[in-house]
Amino acid sequence: MKAIVQDAYGSADRLELRDIDRPVPRDDEVLVEIRAAGLGPEVWHLMTGRPLMARVALGLRKPKNPVRGWDGAGRVESVGSKVTDFKPGDEVFGNCEGSFAEYARAKASKLAHKPVNLTFEQAAALPVSAMTALQALSGTARPRPGQQVLVIGASGGVGCYAVQLATMYGAEVTGVCGPGGADFVRSQGAAHVIDYTAGDITGGPHDSPRRYDVIVDNAGQRPLPVLRRVLAPRGTLVIVGGEGGTAFFGGLTRGLRAALLSPFVGQNLRNLVSTARREDLLALKDLTENGKLVPPVDRTYPLAETAEAVRHLERGHPRGKLVITV
Repeated sequence: MKAIVQDAYGSADRLELRDIDRPVPRDDEVLVEIRAAGLGPEVWHLMTGRPLMARVALGLRKPKNPVRGWDGAGRVESVGSKVTDFKPGDEVFGNCEGSFAEYARAKASKLAHKPVNLTFEQAAALPVSAMTALQALSGTARPRPGQQVLVIGASGGVGCYAVQLATMYGAEVTGVCGPGGADFVRSQGAAHVIDYTAGDITGGPHDSPRRYDVIVDNAGQRPLPVLRRVLAPRGTLVIVGGEGGTAFFGGLTRGLRAALLSPFVGQNLRNLVSTARREDLLALKDLTENGKLVPPVDRTYPLAETAEAVRHLERGHPRGKLVITV
């Protein structure tokens, strides 16, 4: 089968289209014939091996799994002996490690049947990003009608879903994005948009900052004191991802500081580590089939052009998700 393979950590130049053996599913796994695969920052982290501490799980000197890709959608080719929820021919979506390939293995517990109203490309844009947004806006962070929500990184993969979900819950959403992203963020449901190159979440030097009941900081780099300044006294901050920071820890130190500080202040400061769960995939399936959540696909790339798709991700600000078609 054809797959995008990477033998050593590094840039997109390390990605190669190769013929490799088709994987064989274990007892609790499903072999999926991949039709489309989502591309987001998680793939960049896997590709570069950054932050360095992540290599404990990914592989110290080189990737344990040389095939890139983290989520996907396609048809079931075969199932392991212990799998009872799926059968060959079923259309599925979810966490398929090594999804930039014609076939990929996936744990049955991390798959769900594809929403009937979505294309494979749309379904592939859901798993990692939409599931992360769903988990970010849960518990104390789930906004109530009329509350103020700030989504930083609102035009990206996780951010656009966070805007849609917060709006669906009845919140008034302010989205932060880069130049040219305002119209897209408004189309996702945001009532207000801040271009971070022209304004700041704290307002002008003489302004009283708007206070938000919930802040979702998606792969941002703003210092914790700045975020707390615009968070309501009993508000909830959810830090998603860990961009910037040191080579070893990346931006994870900011999330760790937030978690350590949270018990001593009135604000609820959370650091989110998203996990793939079928219950969340089923929730997303229900939301999309009922028209409450729409996967925004910025553009698609064929499998052979995966390296260029990653470069597009690195260069700027995709409006929604990038998808690899197989």
